Amino acid sequence: MGESLKPSKPLNIGIVGAGKISGAYLSTLERLTSLRLTAVTDLDPGRARAVADQAPGGAEVVVVPSVAALVARDDVDAVLNLTIPAAHADVALAALRAGKHVYGEKPLAADREEADAVLAAAREAGLRVGCAPDTVLGTGTQTARKAVDDGLIGRPVAATAFMTGAGHERWHPDPEFYYRPGGGPLLDMGPYYLSALVHLLGPVVRVTGASSRPRTERTIGSGPRAGHTFPVEVDTHITGVLEHAGGALSTLVMSFDVRAARLPRIEVHGTDASLSVPDPNGFDGAVEIHRGDGWETLPVSAGFPDAGRGAGLADLADALSQGRPHRASAELAAHVLDTMLTLMDAADQGRALPVTSTCERPAPVTGPGR
Repeated sequence: MGESLKPSKPLNIGIVGAGKISGAYLSTLERLTSLRLTAVTDLDPGRARAVADQAPGGAEVVVVPSVAALVARDDVDAVLNLTIPAAHADVALAALRAGKHVYGEKPLAADREEADAVLAAAREAGLRVGCAPDTVLGTGTQTARKAVDDGLIGRPVAATAFMTGAGHERWHPDPEFYYRPGGGPLLDMGPYYLSALVHLLGPVVRVTGASSRPRTERTIGSGPRAGHTFPVEVDTHITGVLEHAGGALSTLVMSFDVRAARLPRIEVHGTDASLSVPDPNGFDGAVEIHRGDGWETLPVSAGFPDAGRGAGLADLADALSQGRPHRASAELAAHVLDTMLTLMDAADQGRALPVTSTCERPAPVTGPGR
């Protein structure tokens, strides 16, 4: 049989940050009996109350005034950290010091030093830290990974990964943080693509790249602040080449400066065949293989079916009950962060640089219904 996300005892969850992404987690929590929402806090108490009122199954969820108050509660076992990237490490450290497990949105932290501090605090406390994205645990990336692991494409030689768009200010009502240090297309969207590439091909050992900032200002395109202009403080078009430990080379393009494109999301090319991998920002999608006679769709063979945001936190809860490593791990997230920061350093310096961190490939998710 395939794997499920049903530990014997629900994990009590306290949410920090009731912004836009919280809605996606709430919709998943309705289907995950392994998790039980008990408390929420936000800088805006009204937003926190709105999240509490949407609690799955009509559960009673307490709105608390601060992070300190939330992590002190006996009915919070783990903190779901949905704050902005600049606050990720501070919230994670507060939770760990209070004896709580943590699962956070990506990236793990704003820089390597903060990421190292979170990992060290978790080790010292004997607690778990997980980090998005968990999209790579769905049937899309996992079916592609199984095809690679089963040797369907032969020896992996190369991969491509493209995320191109015109910028989040077109749809996000408060997009400034995407264009400040800690933001930009690589740190914002790169974790989806790099996490998928590590699942598919293993950790990265060396990178080189280039980047640019074609516009110094952006204009909000929707919502109550439409027309407001703000400065761009980070590069918004990044391209790089990643060398994986197994020898495969991945070409990466992350951009907020492309009006339209027909580029694939991810492709993996081997000595015997090529693989088309669906958008790693989603949990499912068709995986196609080309063996020389046209593209054919592979049957779904791995991954959590019908998964949504929060599957990684549910896997962490299941891993706690089974005494095994969880898949959306802080170690993977730290390696992905280090790879992205090293790529940015390589672009600034105009030379190839080694990636000094590494991680284990997370365990694959066995096939649904098998």
